[in-house]
Amino acid sequence: MHPAETVWQLRPGQGLQHRVWDAECVLYNDLTGDTHRLDLPALELLLALQGGPLGLPDLCRALALADADPEELDGLAATLAALAALALVESKAC
Repeated sequence: MHPAETVWQLRPGQGLQHRVWDAECVLYNDLTGDTHRLDLPALELLLALQGGPLGLPDLCRALALADADPEELDGLAATLAALAALALVESKAC
């Protein structure tokens, strides 16, 4: 599946209950009952997905990364993969 054809969304049932301190936050995972410590960019990504599924181009715009370089895109993809491993987001083909 080509990354441009992938749409990311919150896993159904995620409420994104969180608390922020300085540059970190804790987030409760409604599906697993786990609490995760995340950095603010990861939280911003999750909050961007709260409005509905987004592909990478729309996610970049939502996160003010419209002119993202390949390194920033790789970082975004790595963050999405890490959040998927925590059962917070999921991808689907368009």
